[in-house]
Order: sequence, then C-alpha cells, then structure tokens
Amino acid sequence: MELKKFERIVATTRKNLKSFALSMLKDEDEAEDAIQETYMKLWKVKDQISNHPNIKGYAMQTLKNICIDKLRTKKHNISLDDVSIAETTLTPYTYTEQQDNNSIIRNIIESLPKIQQQVIKMRDIEGFELEEIAQIIGIDVTAVRVNLSRARKNVRIQFLEINKI
Repeated sequence: MELKKFERIVATTRKNLKSFALSMLKDEDEAEDAIQETYMKLWKVKDQISNHPNIKGYAMQTLKNICIDKLRTKKHNISLDDVSIAETTLTPYTYTEQQDNNSIIRNIIESLPKIQQQVIKMRDIEGFELEEIAQIIGIDVTAVRVNLSRARKNVRIQFLEINKI
C-alpha cells in the first residue's frame, strides 16, 4: 500500500476512531496516543491489509484492543457517572435518588454476562450504531440486537425488583 492510499484511509477513519477512543478512555491525550498507536500498527501491516474487505472495521478492532490494554494497565473502567442525566431542576433529594439509581443500574449492568455488558454500554451509553458494535465486537448484527434486548430486559427486571415497583 502506498503512503497516499494509507493517508486517505487514515483521514476517513480519524473521526470515528477519535470518538471511540474518547468514549473508552475518557481522556483526550490518551485517546490521541491510542489512535497514533493504531496507525503505527496499521502501517506495519499495510501490505496485508491493503486487500482487506473492511479496513475501517480492522482499524476499529485494533483501536479497541489498544484501548482495552490501556484500561487494563490503569485498572480503569467505563463509568456510568459520566452519563449525563436530563437537565432539570434538581433538589438535593432528587439528585441523591438519581445517584442511587445510577449506582443500582451500574451494579446490575456489571452483573450481566460479558457480551451483554459490552453491547448495552456501547449502544446505550456510548451511542454506537448496531452495525458498528457488530464490527467492533466481531459478532453478527442479529446477535447484537438479541444481546441488547436481553440486557435491557434483565436491567429492567432487576431494577424493578430492587425498587419493588
């Protein structure tokens, strides 16, 4: 693969890679480092990936693995605390109640099977499309839908049980 073709591919994937890295790492500098590391790995295998049917998906998977490695070394996890709640006038009581509910939901999600955890976080927290999730995780779009549905159902049932609603 020539440098010009590689640069063109890099330019078209940068926005998606940046968004994904930021959503996982929650730090601009670390996200940039992860993206640069991804580009270096892609450049090293440029001849093998030049005929790859989905270079963007390959780049996303490479970035995902790099981000996971970075998170493992820092023992840092994606937090639901950073998810914004609809802005309303909050009293101390409602704010505390929302924080309690966030904590309950976070614990419920953490108790789900690993694939359901990944899918619900990527879709409902990070805002990825189903097709993107399927590419990143490496499963069929139908499997993403099924796992997302099951995860949401499990969260809803457990939340209602805990709150006895």
